[in-house]
Amino acid sequence: MPTRLPIIAFATVLLALSPAAMAADGEAVATGKFTGQSGHKTTGGVAVHKTADGYTVELGADFNHDGAPDPKLGFGRGGYDAAAKFSPLRANTGAQSYGIPAAIDAGAYTEVWVWCEKYNVPLGVAKLKPAQ
Repeated sequence: MPTRLPIIAFATVLLALSPAAMAADGEAVATGKFTGQSGHKTTGGVAVHKTADGYTVELGADFNHDGAPDPKLGFGRGGYDAAAKFSPLRANTGAQSYGIPAAIDAGAYTEVWVWCEKYNVPLGVAKLKPAQ
């Protein structure tokens, strides 16, 4: 009879990597809600977490993007900063977690952007407020 231990170990690893588990590892330092830009619909919550390893950006379970082409995630301060781009958007809906490269100081920004790199237009922005 085959052992079930490898399956249980694999499931445990997947659970540990889930967005909810990753968010629990860090303290929320800022939160916001997306609003659409350039005629696109982008909605839902976002939180920036500080962890022992740096920062993560967590898109909420309510996150929804209308599917415009080439969406990237990045930070801004009164506008999108292309130097603070940190990842392509992985999915148009639902909870997602993104690690921020150490070269980007997420704490220095006041916005999270969904940006269309192909056409160089904003698709959505969330203005960040300190977490309470």
